[in-house]
Order: sequence, then structure tokens, then C-alpha cells
Amino acid sequence: MTKKIELTLACGDYEIVRPLLEGTVSPDGIELTILTQMDSTTRHWRFLRNGEFDIAEVSLSSYMAAKTRGMPFSAIPVFLHRRFRHGFIFVNSASGIREPKDLIGRKVGVKSYLVTATLWQRGLLESEYGVPHQSIDWYAELDEDVDFKPPEGLRLHRLPDDKSVEQMLLDGEIDALLHPDLIEPILKRDPRVGRLFPDYKREEIAYYERTGIFPIMHVLGIRPEIVERHPWVPINLYHAFNEAKRIAMKRMENPRLVPLAWYREAWEEQQQIMGDDPWAYGVEGQNRKTLETVIGYAHQQGLIDRQVTLSELFLDMSQGRKRGDKHRV
Repeated sequence: MTKKIELTLACGDYEIVRPLLEGTVSPDGIELTILTQMDSTTRHWRFLRNGEFDIAEVSLSSYMAAKTRGMPFSAIPVFLHRRFRHGFIFVNSASGIREPKDLIGRKVGVKSYLVTATLWQRGLLESEYGVPHQSIDWYAELDEDVDFKPPEGLRLHRLPDDKSVEQMLLDGEIDALLHPDLIEPILKRDPRVGRLFPDYKREEIAYYERTGIFPIMHVLGIRPEIVERHPWVPINLYHAFNEAKRIAMKRMENPRLVPLAWYREAWEEQQQIMGDDPWAYGVEGQNRKTLETVIGYAHQQGLIDRQVTLSELFLDMSQGRKRGDKHRV
């Protein structure tokens, strides 16, 4: 008999990992205990600050910051979370902000500066709309996943613990908010808050058609001692995640699974605009451009002090599948 290695994986409860959760797919030589019930912020903090999990879905921006600061983590190019970000830039309706350049010189909130979503949003505003990140006064609600010293010229303020960026936006204490999620005032249709891009889907489609970029939010972090002890683990995980995604995408073609009247039409629209597999893993093809773009943003915005290469950030997945170590029991 062979004994599988027992590893803990913390990640979101996504359709593309459901075959792993249900045991339909199992990485060769590995017994996974999968934890899905914590929010992203908690998961990232517990992995990067405390090293609590063997493998974890983790913020790309925080991972880059940790890696360039010599913190002991590696990553696999598995991207469980992607999202266009134009629709998550919110403004106070009385602020007079009508277009991106109206943000220059304003007070803008973020949950934390290192969040990947806001890294992309600042990058988009600067590269696509001419809004320099240093032209804004930034107000962060939370501490960062890793220690971060603002670079010279960046006006970044940490809010006291009793302050909420959402409430500050409602009250007009800040003019705009870059956020990773839909905020409560939007969900409740509070007239005091709106979007910078009211027709955000059109902006996002135009951005994709112009650049080919579907922003990557998270990567799959792994503790380096696992790689050192069992160098076959990363490639076996990579194959398992790809197989889980393949099964999930096939299943999701069935419109009966989702209680949406026009779900199939949305599926076909995605295929028409973005091709058969916009959620592809790995560092080749369009993913290379996407990753190199966000690395450039991270360097420009002071999250990292140098341009890093993809080979520094990600373990090599070009080799074939390897079987696990054999342990007699």
C-alpha cells in the first residue's frame, strides 16, 4: 500500500473546485483537507502572516509583496478568482465626480492598499484614463496582509479602527471608494452612492477587446518546505485543479443548473467575447501579458521594489505529471 501525503488547502467555494471538494478529482499521492468557510481577507492573512495552511488561495498582490520581501512562499499558476474591476469603483453622488479624471486631487478609500482588486483599479485608472495614483489621497480601512511602507510621494492614511470606508463614502468624508466587492449602499440602491462607470459592463468588454486582459486576482500559494520535501506535489496539484475546472465547466454548460432566465445566453456571450477558456491556468499565452501587466502596476505603485519575473513568482509547471513518493505502511 502507499500512504498519501495529508495537506490542508484553504480556498473559496467555487464551482471550478467542486470536483475536488466532492472527491470526484483527487491529486495523485495527496489527501487534501479543504477549508472553504473563511472570507478572503482572513484566509490571506492567516496564510501569509501565520503560515496556517499548506496550500492556500491567496491575493496575488500580497503574494508578490511577500515574495519580494523574502518571505518563504511559493505559488502555482492556478487562478481561482478573476474579475473585471471597472464596476467596483464607487463615488459619492454629491462629489461632482463624473469621469475618471475628476478623481485627481480627491479623497479615495480602499479596504487596504495591497488588495489585488485595488491594485488593478489604480493601474487601470492610471494607464487607461490618465489618473496618476500619486494624485489621490488614499484612506485605508484595514492593515495590510504583509508589512508595507508607503513609498515617497504616496499619500496613504490608515483610518482608526472605528472608521468604515463605506460609511465615509455615504457621509461624504471621502469622494470615492475602490473596493473588491459590491458595497452595501449599492446593493440597497442608496442614492447617495453610484458607480464611476454606470455602464461598467460595456467598459469592461471594451477593455478586454482592446487589451485581451481578464484580471487575475488570486494565485495558489504553497509552503516551500512542502515543495522541498516532495517536489512532485505542485505539478500533481496543478493537474488536479485543471481536471476539476474541466469537469466543472462541462457541467456548467447545462442551463438547468442555474436559476437565471438568460444564463445560457450569458454563457454564450462569454464564449463569443473571450473564447472557450478565459479561466485558463498557467503562465503562457494571454496569462503572460496579464501577469506582466499587473507586475508592472505593482512596481509602479510601490508594492514591490523591482520588476519580478514569472519564473520567480511561480513554480515550473512545464514538466509532466509525477507520481507521489512511495511510503510502505
